[in-house]
Amino acid sequence: MGRLETARELLREFPVVDGHNDLPWALREQVRYDLDARDIATDQSAHLHTDLARLRAGGVGAQYWSVYVRSDLPGAVPATLEQIDCVRQLIARYPQTLAPALTAADMEAARSQGRIASLMGAEGGHSIANSLATLRALYALGVRYMTLTHNDNVDWADSATDEPGVGGLSAFGRAVVREMNREGMLVDLSHVAATTMRDALDATEAPVIFSHSSSRAVCDHPRNIPDDVLERLPSNGGMAMVTFVPKFVLQAAVDWTAAADENMREHGFHHLATTPEAMKVHRAFEERTPRPVATVSTVADHLDHMREVAGVDHIGIGGDYDGTAFTPDGLGDVSGYPNLIAELLDRGWSKPDLAKLTWQNAVRVLGAAEDVARGLQATRAPSNATIGSLDG
Repeated sequence: MGRLETARELLREFPVVDGHNDLPWALREQVRYDLDARDIATDQSAHLHTDLARLRAGGVGAQYWSVYVRSDLPGAVPATLEQIDCVRQLIARYPQTLAPALTAADMEAARSQGRIASLMGAEGGHSIANSLATLRALYALGVRYMTLTHNDNVDWADSATDEPGVGGLSAFGRAVVREMNREGMLVDLSHVAATTMRDALDATEAPVIFSHSSSRAVCDHPRNIPDDVLERLPSNGGMAMVTFVPKFVLQAAVDWTAAADENMREHGFHHLATTPEAMKVHRAFEERTPRPVATVSTVADHLDHMREVAGVDHIGIGGDYDGTAFTPDGLGDVSGYPNLIAELLDRGWSKPDLAKLTWQNAVRVLGAAEDVARGLQATRAPSNATIGSLDG
């Protein structure tokens, strides 16, 4: 049996739990949620990284759909609700393939049914508008993690890609973490500053995740995780899910990306835009200035290092598909996961270790957050604290 078929066989038993896919935002940007215009039951390779056939081909068994909205978007809360509604529409439209999932038990049930467990993660604390009640409402609607920031600071937490504001987490930021613990919502530390990572690990009573972040020691980008933070994951019980975004995994891509982002702004586009018009600008820039190309091996280098520092029980996968303009060779869309598993097999990863990477760690971490929440809810009432009362 060839290594690729061995990888596919493993994924049939222990499929990928992917921590982050931006399909809902791509559907908003491209067709304003017209699911007939982007029917993912048909081939969408001309428009998207994601459709049902490619999810199946990639061995995906559970997906955290990102209910992301831009941090500079007016009306972040209703826009987040629209994203949640989009995911719910997708699940209702494709019930034979997608299964609604709120718990670790739901994930296992979906796997036994041969369906893809569909969970939601909010990307950026701006989606709660400084309101713990809004946080609880998002949980009630099915959101099971929240990234504390996106690319910009929020009033109570510093982002990795903004100037320092509160120096990590403010008092209200720590209250947000505690309320997430009480609800059973995973604290996601992708996108946050290293100071915020450390403060959140100090404040949390439950395991944390990084839904789509790689190793800063391998690629020195602020979106990645320093080794001292990775070293804390075993005692916390959490996990770091490697991302595939070339500008975060390949050092040579960092400077190129800065120039490409500036080119987008000069043409009147947000640097993260992936509309057809924006992609034309991207491609024209790439023709003039060929981009450094990441590969499956590049991503595997991050996983090797993250396993060495954090341990195999504390790593996973979060590709960031449909949230990035470029992807590594061999990981061009959601069908590519077997290529990564095959590369890791070549590097001597055992099948039990790969089962932890793809499925078991993510299910365990969500289940652990649920256990913590049950205990906290028995002893602590919901918090009605405000940012004004805690931060002044």
